[in-house]
Amino acid sequence: MTYDTTPHDARAARQMPEDDADPRVRADGGERGDGKPPVVVKVGGARAVDPAGAVEDVADLVAEGREVVVVHGGSTAVDDTLEELGEEPTYVETPGGVVGRFTDERTMEVFTMVMPGKLNTDLTVTLRNAGVDAVGLSGVDGGLLSGPRKSAVRVIEDGKKKIKRGDHSGKITDVNADLLELLLKEGHTPVVTVPMLADDGVAVNADADRAAAAVAGALGAELVVLTDVAGVYRDPDDESTLIGSVATPAEFDALKDAAEGFMTKKVMAAKEALDGGATTVIVADANADDPILAALGGTGTHIEASAVADGEEVDG
Repeated sequence: MTYDTTPHDARAARQMPEDDADPRVRADGGERGDGKPPVVVKVGGARAVDPAGAVEDVADLVAEGREVVVVHGGSTAVDDTLEELGEEPTYVETPGGVVGRFTDERTMEVFTMVMPGKLNTDLTVTLRNAGVDAVGLSGVDGGLLSGPRKSAVRVIEDGKKKIKRGDHSGKITDVNADLLELLLKEGHTPVVTVPMLADDGVAVNADADRAAAAVAGALGAELVVLTDVAGVYRDPDDESTLIGSVATPAEFDALKDAAEGFMTKKVMAAKEALDGGATTVIVADANADDPILAALGGTGTHIEASAVADGEEVDG
């Protein structure tokens, strides 16, 4: 997957903020300039996701004075590059039923080349062409995303639980929120991607949805997770069963039961974000008109902090 770096006509005339413009104030622990929390936008990396609408919405939000952090994935592009190099991507299933990438040393080399090397650069350029003062960052930069490295992962193979070693991935437990706050205060829009920095000083893979959740939690933000469907459905084959609002623990249990496949991780990430301090999580359609603005306005699946019970650890 690549991001289009051609400016959109509707945004071509937008100017960068002038040096003497009033900076958006964010006192420590206080209200921001517009009295609203930041927006963290997770842009998916699937082939079916077109980031153009999200880019325009980010530009509009920033022009209105809203603080925005963009977090992006790109697993499809990693898989494509591996295949071009004659390598076969490896996916595993955890005992909890979550399917994820197994990142060995060779995959990690390709991952680092594609995610921060190409996709992050492309998206940062696209946002800048849209009038956004975007700053590209990986989780390694400034120790932005860090945590313990996984020495092994538990997987299901042939119906049996096994331990698979040699994984180059980790669990994000710390976010350098001060770095993000500094950039936001100065009018920049951080564009964040994994890898993260493991506790042994090595760059390792981490799930992009959960990276966005960690960032949103650390900033007390609204998290908008853009994907290739309109939200979470009670029946994935019936669009009329979209779950619009989740506000109680019972409703969240029903949401977890409804989530299948890739959506399982997004619901898991939603809980982590809300447990970490995010105000709301919205799962919405990246390909809709004005996808971020529409999601903030009520479309998609809205998961409120009240839906998450305290004390339940999420592991994947």
